[in-house]
Amino acid sequence: MAATARESVAVDHTNEVHLVGRLSAQPEQRELPSGDCVVTFRLVVARGRPTRSSARSPTVDTIDCAVWTKGAQRSLRSCHPGDLVEVRGALRRRFWRAAHGPSSRSEVEVTTLRRAAKAPAADPAGDP
Repeated sequence: MAATARESVAVDHTNEVHLVGRLSAQPEQRELPSGDCVVTFRLVVARGRPTRSSARSPTVDTIDCAVWTKGAQRSLRSCHPGDLVEVRGALRRRFWRAAHGPSSRSEVEVTTLRRAAKAPAADPAGDP
């Protein structure tokens, strides 16, 4: 008897994220009650080719990122709002208890980070 497609295909699970986008604001560092330090920031990433519904204006995603490793935190220190940043990591969903009940959020847990390009220089005259 022939094996079904489901039986013949071995599927490996993977959770890998690779993003390149602009740093939206200055990263924020927090020390947790456990003593661990986490740095959070938002990355603004342009979507691929425009679709009919988004042809009039560019569409972006704003993605929450968290950095727990010292090496990536050091790399992030040299980055400024508007810089083009490349991150690699994994998608995580965190849960916690808030005043109104259980809460959660999804974010990229960054393992490696590098600045790909500095932010474009602002025009001193204020012209776009």
